[in-house]
Amino acid sequence: MNFLAHLHLASLADSSLLGNLMADYVRGNPHNEWPEAVAEGILHHRRIDMMTDSLPEVRAAREFFRAETRRVSPITLDVIWDHFLSRNWDNLVPEISLPDFLAQVKTVIEPELAATPERFQTLNRYLWTDRWMEKYADADYLQAVLRGMASRRPRLAALEDSWQDFIDNYQRFNDFFWQFYPVMMEKASRKAL
Repeated sequence: MNFLAHLHLASLADSSLLGNLMADYVRGNPHNEWPEAVAEGILHHRRIDMMTDSLPEVRAAREFFRAETRRVSPITLDVIWDHFLSRNWDNLVPEISLPDFLAQVKTVIEPELAATPERFQTLNRYLWTDRWMEKYADADYLQAVLRGMASRRPRLAALEDSWQDFIDNYQRFNDFFWQFYPVMMEKASRKAL
């Protein structure tokens, strides 16, 4: 899962939005430096990542990447799942539009940013202003996202090429998303993640 899915599932589970969004920027035991709710949000994010990575649908989706991009497939899949969530938001979350949901989330997170890691603050400057999570609905936008990730992390240069795997297997990835994401939503609502 990427930014949007983590925020959506956190909202369903009444988990800290800040903790869930910031989790990839925090190492070690979050209880050592964060308030209880934020620490629990970080752990919630980590549990979702572990659970998602072990799902049979996600493991099967990795097989649709070429040999040269399979190593980065977990990262690409995280972005792909956000694409399908953004694209299908109105069907999955009819009670609130995506822009309104994101505006609400931003009002919760923004006041807390000064106390967060600098790299996370930098992310937030672009995440909201450039409306990344809304733009994820456009499959072509993911090409720029993956290219940007590849350029910032040379070890992960294959991310740029993985966009082609996404496009070539678009319908299969869409089917995998619909097989597991509604189940994740239901578990989040029951606080079973």
